[in-house]
Amino acid sequence: MPQLVLPRLSGDCPRRCLNCRARALSLCAVLDSAELHDLEKLGQETCFASREALFSEDESASRVYSLTQGVARLYKLLPDGRRHIIGFALPGDFLGTTLSDRYSFSADAITPIVACRFSREGFARFVESKPNMLRRMNEFEVRELHMARNQMLLLGSRSAEQKVAQFLIGWRDRLARLGEVPKTLPLPMKRRDIADFLGLTIETVSRTFTRLEREKVIVNVPKGIRLLNLARAEALAWMG
Repeated sequence: MPQLVLPRLSGDCPRRCLNCRARALSLCAVLDSAELHDLEKLGQETCFASREALFSEDESASRVYSLTQGVARLYKLLPDGRRHIIGFALPGDFLGTTLSDRYSFSADAITPIVACRFSREGFARFVESKPNMLRRMNEFEVRELHMARNQMLLLGSRSAEQKVAQFLIGWRDRLARLGEVPKTLPLPMKRRDIADFLGLTIETVSRTFTRLEREKVIVNVPKGIRLLNLARAEALAWMG
């Protein structure tokens, strides 16, 4: 089962970073034990309840976050007031870095979240003398650019079936980084969140899930789906 919500570690547990199950996926994976201890002293383990905001668009960007448990929703508000979801964050993702003094998007908790919270200035000073961590940050930025390009393709000239299939396969692949992918793929986000992310209406997303189930590609289950025909789902995802 993918560790969407990892076992809770006490905030005052000594050397908690050494025991963090998300560390191998995070920025701090490249740090040795002494460096990790120094970073741990800079950060504070912080909990967020479902629907609680980590930060908001245009808010002063004073903190950065390393997600260790849970799932976050990343979104921007369009000029007409509509919401556009730009991604979903998982354990190991690093949030809040920006070139400006204000956050360029909002982040809130879909599930209960635990994150290591750092002062932006303190974290920046820490990484200045850590070339291995700077390289790791560059790798994260390249990965984010790749995901952004995939998102642009996803919002382009693809059918609803292709968009939903690509989302499901992409989500499955991301969960695979956290551990073994179960038969049932958890979808903690709402159908409306998926619709906003894919540039579709919620009615279209619901109909598409029903159609894929009728075609025996998936079966809908509470809080998730089961992939019955992975080959067909992958073929749909990368068609065109």
